[in-house]
Amino acid sequence: MFMMFAMTSDSVGEIIKEVKIAFDITNAQASLMHSLPMLGIALSGLFLGFLADKLGRKTTIILGLSLFGLACYSFLLANDFVFIVALMSLSGIAVGIFKTGALALIGDISSSTKQHTATMNGAEAFFGVGAIVGPLLVAWLIHQGVAWQYLYVIAGAMCTLLIVIAAFVQYPANPKPNVSTTEKVSLLKSLKLVKNPYALGFSLGAFLYVAAESAIYVWMPSYLVCDATTLKATYDCYSNDGARQLAIYSVTAFFILRALGRFIGIWMMARLNWTLVLMLFSGAIVLCFGAGLAGGKQVALYLFPLTGIFMSVIYPTFNSKGISCFERHQHGSVAGVILFFTAAGAAFGPLVMGLVSDAMGGDAKYGFMVATGFAGALFAGLLYNYLYDPTSKRLHDIEARDYGVSTQS
Repeated sequence: MFMMFAMTSDSVGEIIKEVKIAFDITNAQASLMHSLPMLGIALSGLFLGFLADKLGRKTTIILGLSLFGLACYSFLLANDFVFIVALMSLSGIAVGIFKTGALALIGDISSSTKQHTATMNGAEAFFGVGAIVGPLLVAWLIHQGVAWQYLYVIAGAMCTLLIVIAAFVQYPANPKPNVSTTEKVSLLKSLKLVKNPYALGFSLGAFLYVAAESAIYVWMPSYLVCDATTLKATYDCYSNDGARQLAIYSVTAFFILRALGRFIGIWMMARLNWTLVLMLFSGAIVLCFGAGLAGGKQVALYLFPLTGIFMSVIYPTFNSKGISCFERHQHGSVAGVILFFTAAGAAFGPLVMGLVSDAMGGDAKYGFMVATGFAGALFAGLLYNYLYDPTSKRLHDIEARDYGVSTQS
Protein backbone atom coordinates (compact mmCIF):
# COMPACT_ATOMS: atom_id res chain seq x y z
CA MET A 1 0.00 0.00 0.00
CA PHE A 2 2.74 2.44 0.93
CA MET A 3 4.60 1.70 -2.30
CA MET A 4 1.49 2.17 -4.46
CA PHE A 5 0.63 5.50 -2.84
CA ALA A 6 4.20 6.76 -3.26
CA MET A 7 4.24 5.85 -6.95
CA THR A 8 1.53 8.44 -7.56
CA SER A 9 2.19 11.12 -4.94
CA ASP A 10 5.95 11.41 -5.41
CA SER A 11 5.69 11.54 -9.20
CA VAL A 12 3.99 14.92 -9.01
CA GLY A 13 7.16 16.88 -9.79
CA GLU A 14 7.58 15.04 -13.08
CA ILE A 15 3.87 15.29 -13.89
CA ILE A 16 3.83 19.04 -13.16
CA LYS A 17 6.41 19.60 -15.89
CA GLU A 18 4.09 17.95 -18.43
CA VAL A 19 0.89 19.59 -17.22
CA LYS A 20 2.40 23.09 -17.17
CA ILE A 21 3.16 22.75 -20.89
CA ALA A 22 -0.15 21.08 -21.78
CA PHE A 23 -2.39 23.61 -20.01
CA ASP A 24 -0.11 26.70 -19.84
CA ILE A 25 -0.48 27.22 -16.08
CA THR A 26 1.60 29.08 -13.48
CA ASN A 27 3.75 27.61 -10.71
CA ALA A 28 1.07 28.44 -8.14
CA GLN A 29 -1.64 26.72 -10.22
CA ALA A 30 0.59 23.70 -10.82
CA SER A 31 1.26 23.39 -7.10
CA LEU A 32 -2.46 22.63 -6.62
CA MET A 33 -1.75 19.20 -8.11
CA HIS A 34 0.24 18.49 -4.97
CA SER A 35 -1.44 20.73 -2.40
CA LEU A 36 -5.08 19.69 -2.93
CA PRO A 37 -4.43 15.92 -2.70
CA MET A 38 -2.42 16.58 0.46
CA LEU A 39 -5.33 18.64 1.80
CA GLY A 40 -7.60 15.69 1.04
CA ILE A 41 -5.29 13.39 3.02
CA ALA A 42 -5.15 15.93 5.86
CA LEU A 43 -8.91 16.32 6.23
CA SER A 44 -9.49 12.59 5.78
CA GLY A 45 -6.90 11.74 8.42
CA LEU A 46 -8.33 14.21 10.94
CA PHE A 47 -12.05 13.59 10.40
CA LEU A 48 -12.02 9.92 9.34
CA GLY A 49 -8.98 8.58 11.21
CA PHE A 50 -11.23 7.29 14.00
CA LEU A 51 -12.76 4.78 11.54
CA ALA A 52 -9.72 2.51 12.01
CA ASP A 53 -10.62 2.27 15.72
CA LYS A 54 -14.40 2.16 15.22
CA LEU A 55 -14.85 -0.09 12.15
CA GLY A 56 -11.62 -2.06 12.51
CA ARG A 57 -8.38 -2.01 10.55
CA LYS A 58 -9.50 -4.42 7.83
CA THR A 59 -12.75 -2.68 6.91
CA THR A 60 -11.08 0.74 6.92
CA ILE A 61 -8.22 -0.40 4.70
CA ILE A 62 -10.53 -2.03 2.15
CA LEU A 63 -12.80 1.04 2.12
CA GLY A 64 -9.87 3.38 1.45
CA LEU A 65 -8.36 1.13 -1.21
CA SER A 66 -11.70 0.87 -3.03
CA LEU A 67 -12.05 4.65 -3.20
CA PHE A 68 -8.43 5.03 -4.31
CA GLY A 69 -8.88 2.45 -7.08
CA LEU A 70 -11.99 4.24 -8.36
CA ALA A 71 -10.06 7.53 -8.58
CA CYS A 72 -7.12 5.86 -10.36
CA TYR A 73 -9.21 4.22 -13.09
CA SER A 74 -11.07 7.51 -13.66
CA PHE A 75 -7.81 9.05 -14.91
CA LEU A 76 -8.54 7.29 -18.21
CA LEU A 77 -11.14 10.03 -18.73
CA ALA A 78 -8.99 12.91 -17.42
CA ASN A 79 -8.19 15.46 -20.14
CA ASP A 80 -9.01 18.68 -18.28
CA PHE A 81 -6.87 20.40 -15.62
CA VAL A 82 -9.75 20.88 -13.17
CA PHE A 83 -10.83 17.23 -13.55
CA ILE A 84 -7.25 16.04 -13.04
CA VAL A 85 -6.90 18.03 -9.81
CA ALA A 86 -10.31 16.79 -8.63
CA LEU A 87 -9.31 13.15 -9.12
CA MET A 88 -6.00 13.73 -7.35
CA SER A 89 -7.93 15.28 -4.44
CA LEU A 90 -10.28 12.27 -4.30
CA SER A 91 -7.30 9.93 -4.22
CA GLY A 92 -5.94 11.96 -1.31
CA ILE A 93 -9.12 11.40 0.69
CA ALA A 94 -8.84 7.68 -0.01
CA VAL A 95 -5.20 7.59 1.11
CA GLY A 96 -6.14 9.25 4.39
CA ILE A 97 -8.59 6.42 5.06
CA PHE A 98 -6.45 3.38 4.23
CA LYS A 99 -3.21 4.83 5.60
CA THR A 100 -4.62 5.48 9.08
CA GLY A 101 -5.83 1.88 9.10
CA ALA A 102 -2.38 0.67 8.06
CA LEU A 103 -0.58 2.83 10.63
CA ALA A 104 -2.84 1.54 13.39
CA LEU A 105 -2.25 -2.03 12.22
CA ILE A 106 1.51 -1.60 12.59
CA GLY A 107 0.93 -0.80 16.26
CA ASP A 108 -1.24 -3.90 16.65
CA ILE A 109 1.48 -6.25 15.39
CA SER A 110 4.41 -4.63 17.27
CA SER A 111 5.68 -6.10 20.54
CA SER A 112 7.49 -2.96 21.79
CA THR A 113 7.81 0.72 20.96
CA LYS A 114 11.29 0.11 19.53
CA GLN A 115 9.97 -2.63 17.29
CA HIS A 116 7.16 -0.25 16.32
CA THR A 117 9.74 2.32 15.16
CA ALA A 118 11.75 -0.31 13.26
CA THR A 119 8.61 -1.71 11.58
CA MET A 120 7.48 1.79 10.65
CA ASN A 121 10.84 2.43 8.99
CA GLY A 122 10.36 -0.81 7.06
CA ALA A 123 6.90 0.23 5.83
CA GLU A 124 8.16 3.68 4.88
CA ALA A 125 11.10 2.04 3.09
CA PHE A 126 8.59 0.51 0.68
CA PHE A 127 7.11 3.98 0.32
CA GLY A 128 10.62 5.02 -0.68
CA VAL A 129 10.76 2.26 -3.29
CA GLY A 130 7.47 3.48 -4.77
CA ALA A 131 8.86 7.01 -4.85
CA ILE A 132 11.72 5.71 -7.02
CA VAL A 133 9.55 3.62 -9.32
CA GLY A 134 6.86 6.26 -9.88
CA PRO A 135 8.94 9.07 -11.42
CA LEU A 136 10.93 6.56 -13.50
CA LEU A 137 7.69 5.04 -14.76
CA VAL A 138 6.30 8.47 -15.70
CA ALA A 139 9.51 9.30 -17.58
CA TRP A 140 9.40 5.94 -19.39
CA LEU A 141 5.73 6.31 -20.34
CA ILE A 142 6.32 9.78 -21.77
CA HIS A 143 9.40 8.56 -23.65
CA GLN A 144 7.28 5.79 -25.16
CA GLY A 145 4.64 8.30 -26.23
CA VAL A 146 2.13 7.09 -23.60
CA ALA A 147 0.16 9.61 -21.52
CA TRP A 148 1.33 10.04 -17.90
CA GLN A 149 -2.25 9.25 -16.77
CA TYR A 150 -1.49 5.56 -17.29
CA LEU A 151 0.65 5.69 -14.15
CA TYR A 152 -2.65 5.90 -12.26
CA VAL A 153 -4.12 3.03 -14.26
CA ILE A 154 -1.15 0.88 -13.22
CA ALA A 155 -1.64 2.01 -9.61
CA GLY A 156 -5.33 1.12 -9.91
CA ALA A 157 -4.45 -2.42 -10.98
CA MET A 158 -2.12 -2.75 -7.97
CA CYS A 159 -4.90 -1.39 -5.78
CA THR A 160 -7.33 -4.04 -7.04
CA LEU A 161 -4.82 -6.76 -6.13
CA LEU A 162 -4.32 -5.21 -2.67
CA ILE A 163 -8.08 -5.23 -2.03
CA VAL A 164 -8.20 -8.97 -2.78
CA ILE A 165 -5.22 -9.63 -0.50
CA ALA A 166 -6.63 -7.45 2.30
CA ALA A 167 -9.94 -9.29 2.14
CA PHE A 168 -8.31 -12.68 2.83
CA VAL A 169 -5.57 -11.71 5.32
CA GLN A 170 -6.24 -12.50 9.00
CA TYR A 171 -6.00 -9.30 11.08
CA PRO A 172 -5.40 -9.10 14.86
CA ALA A 173 -8.53 -8.56 16.95
CA ASN A 174 -9.42 -4.93 17.55
CA PRO A 175 -7.60 -3.69 20.69
CA LYS A 176 -9.81 -2.64 23.59
CA PRO A 177 -9.33 0.34 25.93
CA ASN A 178 -7.29 -0.43 29.02
CA VAL A 179 -9.88 1.17 31.30
CA SER A 180 -12.70 -0.14 33.44
CA THR A 181 -15.40 1.58 31.40
CA THR A 182 -15.13 1.24 27.64
CA GLU A 183 -15.64 4.56 25.86
CA LYS A 184 -17.03 4.59 22.37
CA VAL A 185 -14.68 5.72 19.64
CA SER A 186 -16.01 8.89 18.00
CA LEU A 187 -15.01 11.80 15.81
CA LEU A 188 -15.20 14.19 18.77
CA LYS A 189 -12.81 12.11 20.87
CA SER A 190 -10.47 11.87 17.88
CA LEU A 191 -10.46 15.64 17.42
CA LYS A 192 -9.73 16.17 21.12
CA LEU A 193 -6.39 14.42 20.60
CA VAL A 194 -5.19 17.51 18.73
CA LYS A 195 -4.85 19.27 22.09
CA ASN A 196 -2.78 16.46 23.59
CA PRO A 197 0.86 17.70 23.91
CA TYR A 198 2.33 14.42 22.64
CA ALA A 199 0.07 14.24 19.60
CA LEU A 200 0.54 17.95 18.89
CA GLY A 201 4.32 17.87 19.34
CA PHE A 202 4.92 15.00 16.93
CA SER A 203 2.31 16.41 14.53
CA LEU A 204 4.04 19.80 14.36
CA GLY A 205 7.34 18.01 13.77
CA ALA A 206 5.76 16.04 10.91
CA PHE A 207 4.37 19.29 9.45
CA LEU A 208 7.78 20.99 9.40
CA TYR A 209 9.57 17.90 8.08
CA VAL A 210 7.19 17.29 5.18
CA ALA A 211 7.09 20.99 4.28
CA ALA A 212 10.89 20.87 3.89
CA GLU A 213 10.98 17.44 2.21
CA SER A 214 8.36 18.32 -0.41
CA ALA A 215 10.60 21.10 -1.70
CA ILE A 216 12.91 18.39 -3.05
CA TYR A 217 10.50 16.32 -5.09
CA VAL A 218 8.14 19.15 -6.09
CA TRP A 219 10.50 22.02 -6.92
CA MET A 220 14.03 20.61 -7.24
CA PRO A 221 13.45 19.63 -10.92
CA SER A 222 12.47 23.23 -11.66
CA TYR A 223 15.37 24.68 -9.65
CA LEU A 224 18.04 22.58 -11.38
CA VAL A 225 16.88 23.47 -14.90
CA CYS A 226 19.41 25.85 -16.44
CA ASP A 227 16.93 28.07 -18.30
CA ALA A 228 13.50 28.26 -16.71
CA THR A 229 12.16 30.60 -19.41
CA THR A 230 12.00 27.92 -22.12
CA LEU A 231 9.28 25.28 -22.48
CA LYS A 232 11.86 22.49 -22.77
CA ALA A 233 14.10 21.73 -19.81
CA THR A 234 17.77 22.39 -20.58
CA TYR A 235 20.85 21.32 -18.63
CA ASP A 236 23.60 22.93 -20.70
CA CYS A 237 24.96 24.89 -17.72
CA TYR A 238 26.46 21.75 -16.14
CA SER A 239 30.09 21.03 -16.82
CA ASN A 240 29.96 17.36 -17.87
CA ASP A 241 27.61 14.57 -18.92
CA GLY A 242 27.59 13.05 -15.45
CA ALA A 243 26.40 16.28 -13.88
CA ARG A 244 23.76 16.73 -16.55
CA GLN A 245 22.45 13.20 -15.99
CA LEU A 246 22.33 13.77 -12.25
CA ALA A 247 20.35 16.97 -12.81
CA ILE A 248 17.84 15.06 -14.96
CA TYR A 249 17.48 12.22 -12.45
CA SER A 250 18.02 14.24 -9.26
CA VAL A 251 14.62 13.35 -7.79
CA THR A 252 15.27 9.65 -8.43
CA ALA A 253 18.68 9.98 -6.73
CA PHE A 254 17.00 11.60 -3.72
CA PHE A 255 14.40 8.84 -3.47
CA ILE A 256 17.02 6.09 -3.81
CA LEU A 257 19.03 7.56 -0.94
CA ARG A 258 15.87 8.01 1.15
CA ALA A 259 14.80 4.40 0.57
CA LEU A 260 18.27 3.05 1.42
CA GLY A 261 18.29 5.18 4.55
CA ARG A 262 14.97 3.74 5.67
CA PHE A 263 16.06 0.14 5.20
CA ILE A 264 19.18 0.96 7.25
CA GLY A 265 16.88 2.74 9.70
CA ILE A 266 15.21 -0.59 10.55
CA TRP A 267 18.53 -1.58 12.15
CA MET A 268 19.57 1.89 13.31
CA MET A 269 16.43 2.92 15.18
CA ALA A 270 16.26 -0.40 17.04
CA ARG A 271 19.73 0.22 18.53
CA LEU A 272 20.54 3.94 18.69
CA ASN A 273 19.14 6.88 20.65
CA TRP A 274 16.38 8.15 18.37
CA THR A 275 16.47 11.68 19.81
CA LEU A 276 20.17 12.04 18.97
CA VAL A 277 19.81 10.58 15.46
CA LEU A 278 16.93 12.90 14.57
CA MET A 279 18.69 15.97 15.95
CA LEU A 280 21.90 15.29 13.99
CA PHE A 281 20.09 14.38 10.77
CA SER A 282 17.85 17.46 10.84
CA GLY A 283 20.93 19.63 11.34
CA ALA A 284 22.54 18.01 8.29
CA ILE A 285 19.43 18.87 6.22
CA VAL A 286 19.76 22.54 7.16
CA LEU A 287 23.43 22.51 6.17
CA CYS A 288 22.68 20.86 2.80
CA PHE A 289 19.91 23.33 2.00
CA GLY A 290 21.94 26.35 3.06
CA ALA A 291 25.10 25.31 1.23
CA GLY A 292 23.10 24.33 -1.86
CA LEU A 293 21.54 27.78 -2.04
CA ALA A 294 24.79 29.60 -1.31
CA GLY A 295 26.75 27.59 -3.89
CA GLY A 296 24.09 27.72 -6.61
CA LYS A 297 22.88 24.96 -8.92
CA GLN A 298 26.34 23.41 -9.33
CA VAL A 299 26.49 22.68 -5.58
CA ALA A 300 22.78 22.04 -5.01
CA LEU A 301 22.99 19.36 -7.71
CA TYR A 302 24.83 17.17 -5.18
CA LEU A 303 23.64 18.43 -1.79
CA PHE A 304 19.88 18.52 -2.40
CA PRO A 305 19.60 14.83 -3.39
CA LEU A 306 21.97 13.95 -0.52
CA THR A 307 19.32 15.11 1.97
CA GLY A 308 17.50 11.84 1.19
CA ILE A 309 19.87 10.02 3.57
CA PHE A 310 19.20 12.49 6.40
CA MET A 311 15.45 12.69 5.80
CA SER A 312 15.02 8.93 5.67
CA VAL A 313 14.33 8.07 9.31
CA ILE A 314 12.74 11.31 10.53
CA TYR A 315 9.14 10.86 9.41
CA PRO A 316 8.77 7.13 10.26
CA THR A 317 10.15 7.87 13.73
CA PHE A 318 7.76 10.78 14.26
CA ASN A 319 4.90 8.51 13.27
CA SER A 320 5.90 5.55 15.40
CA LYS A 321 6.87 7.48 18.55
CA GLY A 322 3.80 9.71 18.29
CA ILE A 323 1.47 6.71 17.96
CA SER A 324 3.37 4.80 20.67
CA CYS A 325 2.59 7.56 23.18
CA PHE A 326 -1.04 6.34 23.22
CA GLU A 327 -2.87 3.15 24.07
CA ARG A 328 -3.49 0.75 21.21
CA HIS A 329 -7.23 1.40 20.96
CA GLN A 330 -6.37 5.04 20.12
CA HIS A 331 -3.75 4.27 17.47
CA GLY A 332 -6.08 4.90 14.51
CA SER A 333 -7.25 8.23 15.86
CA VAL A 334 -3.79 9.56 16.71
CA ALA A 335 -2.43 8.29 13.39
CA GLY A 336 -5.15 10.37 11.73
CA VAL A 337 -4.13 13.48 13.67
CA ILE A 338 -0.44 13.09 12.72
CA LEU A 339 -1.46 12.35 9.13
CA PHE A 340 -3.51 15.58 9.09
CA PHE A 341 -0.48 17.68 9.99
CA THR A 342 1.72 15.64 7.63
CA ALA A 343 -0.52 16.30 4.66
CA ALA A 344 -1.11 19.90 5.72
CA GLY A 345 2.66 20.45 5.60
CA ALA A 346 2.85 18.78 2.20
CA ALA A 347 0.04 21.03 0.95
CA PHE A 348 1.15 24.28 2.57
CA GLY A 349 4.90 24.03 1.94
CA PRO A 350 4.98 23.67 -1.88
CA LEU A 351 2.14 26.18 -2.29
CA VAL A 352 3.98 28.86 -0.31
CA MET A 353 7.20 28.05 -2.17
CA GLY A 354 5.40 28.39 -5.50
CA LEU A 355 3.83 31.71 -4.50
CA VAL A 356 7.14 33.11 -3.25
CA SER A 357 8.95 31.94 -6.38
CA ASP A 358 6.31 33.53 -8.63
CA ALA A 359 6.51 36.79 -6.65
CA MET A 360 10.30 36.86 -7.16
CA GLY A 361 10.17 36.32 -10.92
CA GLY A 362 9.63 32.55 -11.09
CA ASP A 363 13.03 31.38 -9.80
CA ALA A 364 12.57 28.28 -7.63
CA LYS A 365 15.58 29.19 -5.46
CA TYR A 366 13.39 31.61 -3.50
CA GLY A 367 11.04 28.78 -2.67
CA PHE A 368 14.00 26.79 -1.37
CA MET A 369 14.82 29.66 0.95
CA VAL A 370 11.39 29.13 2.50
CA ALA A 371 12.11 25.39 2.72
CA THR A 372 15.37 26.13 4.54
CA GLY A 373 13.34 28.06 7.11
CA PHE A 374 11.11 25.03 7.66
CA ALA A 375 14.18 22.81 8.05
CA GLY A 376 15.72 25.26 10.55
CA ALA A 377 12.57 25.24 12.68
CA LEU A 378 12.55 21.43 12.60
CA PHE A 379 16.17 21.31 13.80
CA ALA A 380 15.38 23.69 16.67
CA GLY A 381 12.52 21.45 17.80
CA LEU A 382 14.59 18.28 17.58
CA LEU A 383 17.47 19.91 19.45
CA TYR A 384 15.02 20.66 22.29
CA ASN A 385 13.72 17.09 22.08
CA TYR A 386 17.27 15.72 22.40
CA LEU A 387 18.22 17.96 25.31
CA TYR A 388 15.06 17.47 27.39
CA ASP A 389 13.55 14.19 26.04
CA PRO A 390 9.96 15.09 27.05
CA THR A 391 8.47 11.77 25.87
CA SER A 392 10.80 9.49 27.82
CA LYS A 393 8.51 8.80 30.79
CA ARG A 394 5.41 8.47 28.62
CA LEU A 395 7.01 5.87 26.34
CA HIS A 396 8.41 4.01 29.35
CA ASP A 397 4.94 3.79 30.93
CA ILE A 398 3.36 2.61 27.66
CA GLU A 399 6.07 -0.05 27.29
CA ALA A 400 5.34 -1.40 30.76
CA ARG A 401 1.54 -1.30 30.46
CA ASP A 402 0.78 -2.23 26.82
CA TYR A 403 3.83 -4.29 25.83
CA GLY A 404 4.68 -5.91 29.15
CA VAL A 405 8.34 -4.80 29.19
CA SER A 406 10.09 -2.49 31.61
CA THR A 407 12.94 -1.17 29.47
CA GLN A 408 12.80 2.40 28.24
CA SER A 409 12.36 2.96 24.50
